[in-house]
Amino acid sequence: MASEQAHVLIVEDNELVTSAMAILFESADRRVSTAGTIAEALGVAARDPAKLVLLDLTLPDGDGLALVGPLLASGCGAVVALTGRDDPETRARCLEAGCVEVLVKPVPARELVSRSAVWLDG
Repeated sequence: MASEQAHVLIVEDNELVTSAMAILFESADRRVSTAGTIAEALGVAARDPAKLVLLDLTLPDGDGLALVGPLLASGCGAVVALTGRDDPETRARCLEAGCVEVLVKPVPARELVSRSAVWLDG
């Protein structure tokens, strides 16, 4: 019997970035859901909690960090912040909110997949 694919939720409002990450994770045999807003992400997480959430911090309907608590409460696993901000304050805010990792964009594709394996397969 084949094992169930690990579920990755990509929360990102840039459609090109979302598409590229979805292709990347699907090619690594992951099941992918996407959301472009806080509201969409909450809906996906309520229906189908993900083992890994890749979370952009700047979303059209608010600060992505506002999602961390509700995502974890809905049964999602690790939340990894993806941000263009490379400063100690942003990193501290993400970790305090409950993110397990903060990755600064652009994250090389191989690095993203290899680092995500820790939370998906570990």
